[in-house]
Formats: sequence, structure tokens, C-alpha cells
Amino acid sequence: MQVFPLTFSRAVASVAAFALCVGVAGAQTVSVTVNGQATALNPAPVMRAGRVFVPLRGVFERLGASVVYANGSINAQGNGRSIGLHIGSTQATINGQSQAVDVAPFIIGASTYVPLRFVAQALGAQVNWDNANRVVAIATASAPAAPPPQAAAPAPPAAPDKSPLDLGNLEPARGSSVQSSRPTIEAGFVNASADPNSVHVSLDGLDVTAETTRSPNGIVYSPPSDLQSQEHTVRVSGKDTNGRPFERGWRFASGTARLTNFIRGLVPADGTSVAPTFTVTGHTLPGASIQLDAGAQTVVGGFIAFGGDHERVVATADPNGNFAQQLNLNVRGGQSLTLVVTSTDPNTKGSVRVTRHYTVQ
Repeated sequence: MQVFPLTFSRAVASVAAFALCVGVAGAQTVSVTVNGQATALNPAPVMRAGRVFVPLRGVFERLGASVVYANGSINAQGNGRSIGLHIGSTQATINGQSQAVDVAPFIIGASTYVPLRFVAQALGAQVNWDNANRVVAIATASAPAAPPPQAAAPAPPAAPDKSPLDLGNLEPARGSSVQSSRPTIEAGFVNASADPNSVHVSLDGLDVTAETTRSPNGIVYSPPSDLQSQEHTVRVSGKDTNGRPFERGWRFASGTARLTNFIRGLVPADGTSVAPTFTVTGHTLPGASIQLDAGAQTVVGGFIAFGGDHERVVATADPNGNFAQQLNLNVRGGQSLTLVVTSTDPNTKGSVRVTRHYTVQ
């Protein structure tokens, strides 16, 4: 294997220049200049089939190329290009792509000759033939001009500040395990109030927003069916009242205790008229935690949420399971009200929810 180390930046391009077709005949002496400088090649260039051939070693050394010749294969590398030729073959490659050569490289004695036309086309140099003086003038291709600087792309709009809103008073508590298979899922909003119409709630990846009581102060969800006995993930997202986005969540595990909670005898009855201030009474499990959400409801995208005229009150059932809680709402006569009462078993955390609709007197 013969290896001719050279630098192939501008040189590679120059070598290419050699490949121009020169239509001369005979075995007269041919001279070569590179960038105006006379280049003595030993052995000298030769003419064959009307084309100029130059010795591989001399040409590539002067053009700064890096060439490897072995077993009849010629491989030139440099400047991001690669050329492959084969002695006696009209098939070659440029950057791995097959190309046809008009005339094949050949060997005379100990020297290998390559055709200028192919080299020029492959490497992009300029070649001129001075027929009167029988001179091949090679001019190396200048490096391509750097592309004009592009205007900087406009910066993407700044993302809105994230809300400081966080979740507090979690039920079930973060990382806890409860016996009930239908625990009350509840979270209060701390550090900021939420826009209830923007709040979405998911449980284990399932959107449960439509069944969740949402208000500026928090969310309450009572599963309508038993949850699997495993760890569950709750995600709460939306925007606060300043339009800043938030997404929070927590995990808990549910047990296998069967649902035993209930709410009975709820007063006022569904569909009745109530004053802005009225008392809610009912019967449930002794010691159960009672949460009452009441206010003017808003329907957005099919979801019901409480707006500004809303009150959330937490009470506790007495030892007999009775509870009574007064509500005082800032509402107008003729306005529709919604009441959601959720009872949570203090032992198993099992919950049950009842919804009532009223008209303000």
C-alpha cells in the first residue's frame, strides 16, 4: 500500500480541475501550471485518446491531497470529499455515489495515471487548455463564500408565570392509606384562589372534572364506584384568578372496606325555595365530617363549577349522626342555587355525596 499524505483543503478542489476534456492528440510534451506556477511532474503528463493524463503521485502531492493507492484502487480523501478510481475501470465513485469515467486510469512502469476530466468534475477546480503552447493551466476553486448572517429568529413569547397556588388539607393525606374503597378526595387551594371554570381534575389518568365540586377555594370528589385497592394519583390543573397556570397532585392508597356511609333526611328538600340564609340538616354516620358547598353554579363546557357567590362550610355529625349547618349566601331573589353535601367516614374515609338544587326566594 502506498500512502501519500497531503492536506486536502484547497488541494482537493484543485485536483478536480484536472478533469477537463482537452482535445489534443499526439505524444508531444504537455506542461502543467497550478495557480500560475509551473509544475514539474516526473514522469511527465501524457496524452491518450485525446485526453490528458497526469501522474497520480505528482499531482496529488502538489495539490495537497491525501491519497491511498493499493491493489489497483485509488482513494482520495479530504475537504469533506472522497473519490475512488480503479486501474483499468471506467467505474468510479464520488462521495460514495457511482460515476462513469470516460477513460480508465492506467499504469506505465511504476507510475499510475489518472484522467484530468474526471478529477476536475469530481473536485471542482478550473482547467484551461492552451493548445498553442500545450499547457494545462489549473486554478484551484476558491472556498465558497460564507452565507450571509441570518437575522436572529424572534424569541418565542415568554411563558406565563406559574401560579403560586398549591394544594392543602388533602384528603386522603399525601402518601396515606385508607380503608375505604370510596374515599372522599378533597383538596383546598392555598397561596392563591383558582378560577373554578378552568379547574380540571383527574384520578389515575381519568378525567373526573364533571363529577367534582369545584370552587375558588378547592375541590371535592366522591367516587361513584369502588376504587381498586392500590395506589391512586390525583392531578389538579387550571389557572388562578390572575390567569397563571398551575398543576398539582398527590398520591394515596385505598383499602378494601365496603361502603357504609350514607346521607338521609336532607333538608331543605330538592327543588324547594330558600332564603339567602338557610339551615341544612340531615342524618349520617356518627362523627362523620360533613362538607357543604353551596352557591350559584356556572356551566362551562358541560362542567358545573361554583363562581364567586359560593360558601364552603365543614361540620361534624353528632354522636347520633345528626348535623345542622347554617349557610349565608350573597345571592339575589330568583337565582338558582346548588348544594353539594359530602359525608366522610372518619374511620374508613368512605364518602357519599348528595346534590340539591334550590331557588332563592
